[in-house]
Amino acid sequence: MKPTKKLSAMLSNNMYAELAKRNLKRQSVRTVLAAIGIIIGVIAISSMGILGNSLKLSVTESFADIGDKLIVSPAPGEDYITDKQVDQMRKVSNIESIIPVSASGEVIEYKEGGTTYQSYVSVYDIEKEDLEKLVELEDGRFFKPGSTDCVVGYSVADNMELTLGQKIEIDDTKLRVVGILKERGMGFDISTDSGVFTSSEMYDKLYPDEDEGYDEVIIIVKDLEEIDAVSDEIEERINRKDELVTVFATNMITESLDDVFRSISLFLMGIGSISLLVAGVSILNVMLMSTMERTKEIGIMKAVGASRKDILKMFLLEALFLGVIASTAGSILTIGGSYLVMELLVKNTSYLFTLSSMFYVAEGFFFGIATSLVGGMYPAWKASRMKPLDALRYE
Repeated sequence: MKPTKKLSAMLSNNMYAELAKRNLKRQSVRTVLAAIGIIIGVIAISSMGILGNSLKLSVTESFADIGDKLIVSPAPGEDYITDKQVDQMRKVSNIESIIPVSASGEVIEYKEGGTTYQSYVSVYDIEKEDLEKLVELEDGRFFKPGSTDCVVGYSVADNMELTLGQKIEIDDTKLRVVGILKERGMGFDISTDSGVFTSSEMYDKLYPDEDEGYDEVIIIVKDLEEIDAVSDEIEERINRKDELVTVFATNMITESLDDVFRSISLFLMGIGSISLLVAGVSILNVMLMSTMERTKEIGIMKAVGASRKDILKMFLLEALFLGVIASTAGSILTIGGSYLVMELLVKNTSYLFTLSSMFYVAEGFFFGIATSLVGGMYPAWKASRMKPLDALRYE
């Protein structure tokens, strides 16, 4: 075999990888500066994506318990939902529970040691078994049917400094607090945090002149995939002639939140990608300078048998090694930094290790490698197009 062919075969095996590593080490300062650009870009893209995703997970988790519900309310012009309409809803398939709700706004009082506390709340009439499907107790128990017991929301108990066994007054009627609910936050079915819940008998005593009907009906659907079908069937049964009720599917909220936070994540990642663009220009500069400095070396390699493909491969390997090393470092720093931020600020690192968050880390990693390869493409092409004689004469 001719010497030139032997050299070409040897180069095509492992030599180019070694040459690429050597060339990166030879200009270590320049290489480190280019790598820092990629690291910053990877951190920017990944951390921005994780930030947006964590916000999304945090908010959607707050609404997780409402996504399988339909809220049925009287249509404009209608005063309440009738028992007949509730019976029509019970005939619809794929429904787990139907919870009729009556509610009134009221000022409640609590007297303690000469001090009177007042708070505006929503007083609810919900059956005990139905209430247990919607809320969780922080302390105490649920009211007994027919009793003067009541259960209060977290905010009501906190603002009025209520504890179990104390009594509140509604229109001179005293109710004994037997349960305090866990804090739930914003809801679209009932206002649990600012609510007072009592038995139907006590509610009728408090509001004897109210119409016989319900202010809303909460429907829990068995299968979330069937929520739209259930909504359509309810409207078809009740609103066949006139619009008597409106049906609101709470999964629309979570879907809207997904869209909003997806847009936020893309926007934040777009800002972060500017760093990678700067890194790509830096790599382009590094590789062009390297090409000029090694013009004679390239000429010698081509004179002894290296092909355009071989030269192209060597320069692209340099860019690839630089991208992989820098992107790996950027990904590790992103995970470590995000963990510290979440631990110190929000005391919850669970969002970091979700599949969706790791996707943004992987995305930043591959964007870093792609940026490095794109930045090295033109210098590699230029080096491969050099003519051996011109390269050997270059000063």
